[in-house]
Amino acid sequence: MTPYARRGVHGQTVETLARRVLSGEIPEGATLDLVALQGELDVSLTALRESLKVLAAKGMVDARQKRGTFVRARSDWNLLDADVLRWQFAGGTGSGTDLRLLRNLGEVRGIIEPAAVRLAAERRTGTDLDALEAALTAMGEQEGGAAHAVEADLAFHRTLLAATHNELLERMEMVIESGLAHRDEIVHSSLYGEDPVPSHRAVLDAVRDQDPAAAERAMRALLDQAVRDLDRVHGSRPAADEGTGAL
Repeated sequence: MTPYARRGVHGQTVETLARRVLSGEIPEGATLDLVALQGELDVSLTALRESLKVLAAKGMVDARQKRGTFVRARSDWNLLDADVLRWQFAGGTGSGTDLRLLRNLGEVRGIIEPAAVRLAAERRTGTDLDALEAALTAMGEQEGGAAHAVEADLAFHRTLLAATHNELLERMEMVIESGLAHRDEIVHSSLYGEDPVPSHRAVLDAVRDQDPAAAERAMRALLDQAVRDLDRVHGSRPAADEGTGAL
């Protein structure tokens, strides 16, 4: 699904409502007072209803006769939706919930990317290799700052998924990128992250050599480095989280 466009009053209304629901400010099961929200947000009732339709499509709210519009249980939310992930991260970079979500996404990456890179090593084309090399070159450039480093890292992982030439795996970029971008913003804005180029170079070299086993090992090492980087910024993970996977 294409990420929701954040434009105009409609987009702002969607973002505001989504963040209130995701933060628990509007709790699960709560019935929304549309008239009060309309006045508070200074939007028309039509605009408010259209915004709620966006959240309904993501499983966050629903409407019933006699009950009105209400927040659905979290178990019904489409937590893998790129917008829902982004909205959850929008509240800050230091909360316990934020870090738990990053680690959950890290586990997802640890399942998907090592397997995906094996396919990429078998199926990559010259065009794929050129795109990976360009992303790696951009990753090594220092002039652009943290924002440039984040985009280069996203481009590398996006291209790896594309190099599988599996359209379903390619769509996983929207899930992976949400967590990766947020993690990169934290790490690249700190003094603790390791140089990402060598670990990504090892992945690219194995993909170029069409060596699936080496590509998987290199990707697992890269993800392990990502865990170390995040732990350096926020301290060691709690004992209960040990062994929960890479980020």
